[in-house]
Parts: sequence; structure tokens; C-alpha cells
Amino acid sequence: QVQLVESGGGLVQTGGSLTLSCASSGAIFRITTVGWYRQGPGKQRELVASISRAGATNYAGSVKDRFTISRDNAKNMVYLQLNSLKAEDTATYYCRVDNPFNQAIYWGPGTQVTVSA
Repeated sequence: QVQLVESGGGLVQTGGSLTLSCASSGAIFRITTVGWYRQGPGKQRELVASISRAGATNYAGSVKDRFTISRDNAKNMVYLQLNSLKAEDTATYYCRVDNPFNQAIYWGPGTQVTVSA
């Protein structure tokens, strides 16, 4: 059973920065794509950024050039650097992995990011 835990959320002013972390209980990050998702108040959960096993990254248009996803396989960690934060970035942020061998999907409990005007 894979367990994911996000951390690093908090309250920040518009234009500020945060670094989110996602820790895995095992080495699954090394063998699959990891995604950061978010769900704002009254909104559907959406993909924010992903990083493949090979290190290829993908971003939602709304965060491109402001957010950066990275990984540290040795530490079983994936990070999301959030810069130039806007009020509309307020959401609970989740990391997710899909097990390529059994198609199981794992989510963390989320970390709250609140951007104040």
C-alpha cells in the first residue's frame, strides 16, 4: 500500500511563494508519473502539473511559468514550487500516483494553500 503525504501549504499574500512537498512511503515515484492536482472552493479537482519517470514536465496553462514541479527520487519526494501566487490559486493541493502494474490510484490527503489579496 502506497501512502502519500503532502506538506508545505499555508496562508500567503498575493505575489508570494510556497513550496509544496509530497512524500511517498515507497519508491513508486521512480517508476511512474506523479501529478499535483488542486481543488478550489466550489470547483472540480484539476491537474496542475505532472512529472514523468523520465523527468518530462507538464503544466496547466493557468500556472505555467509560475509553478515548477521537481522530484528527488533518492528521497522519494516530489515538489511543487508556487511563485507569483494569485487569489485564484487558493485550493487544496493533492499529489497523485498511478501504479503502472495494477492501475491503482493513490492520493495524499492534501495541503491547503490560501492566497490573500
